Amino acid sequence: MSNTKTKTDVKEAKQAVQLVEGLFKPSEASHIVNVLLEQKINFHKVQKLRLCEGNENSDTTYENSRIEELLKEKQIAKDYISIARKEGYNVVINGTLDISFVK
Repeated sequence: MSNTKTKTDVKEAKQAVQLVEGLFKPSEASHIVNVLLEQKINFHKVQKLRLCEGNENSDTTYENSRIEELLKEKQIAKDYISIARKEGYNVVINGTLDISFVK
């Protein structure tokens, strides 16, 4: 028998997940940032494909703009970490995923 109670009248909920936190060598930081951004880019690519499924004239403007924006962010991060590498710095990364839902 379970003691778990399900609450169906939740008005708001929040959860924080620490994705990455710590001090990294530039090569490690580059890998971590690259993997996270590639996953985000791939998500939007899949969304774009889903929109086009059965209707190649679907409006994919939003997905295209997000992919383009993420590619720019990826390059900025790469350049930033490159500076750390050249200057002999390590890189601190703190990435928290905040999840919430509201009615």
